[in-house]
Amino acid sequence: MAFKRFDRINEEIRKALSEIIRDMKDPRISPLTSVMRAEATNDLKQCKVMISVYDKDDEARRETVAQLNRAEGFIAREMGRRIDLRHIPKFIFKLDDTIEYSVRISEILDSLNISGKETEQEDE
Repeated sequence: MAFKRFDRINEEIRKALSEIIRDMKDPRISPLTSVMRAEATNDLKQCKVMISVYDKDDEARRETVAQLNRAEGFIAREMGRRIDLRHIPKFIFKLDDTIEYSVRISEILDSLNISGKETEQEDE
């Protein structure tokens, strides 16, 4: 039962963070930033937030996450205005590269599939 409550809290935090980040007007934050996951501790003291930035430049992705960590106070204040929680957690933003990893795996599989089709056509 308690897990469902924390799942709901994590999902509400994720949605509110997505809105807050989208509304921020900082040019150092990439417009292609999305909140993948938010995991608050049981006492709501900290919340680890996995951020995905769809950008080819690795430096831009790291700068976006660093800027979000610098703006943690502003984000927490906005979170307090949007969500009614007893305690607003301290947010720790981390870069999530699962999308980049899955795109890379897809490219590898596509390249294997293309070379497989070429050999099939040569055999005919």
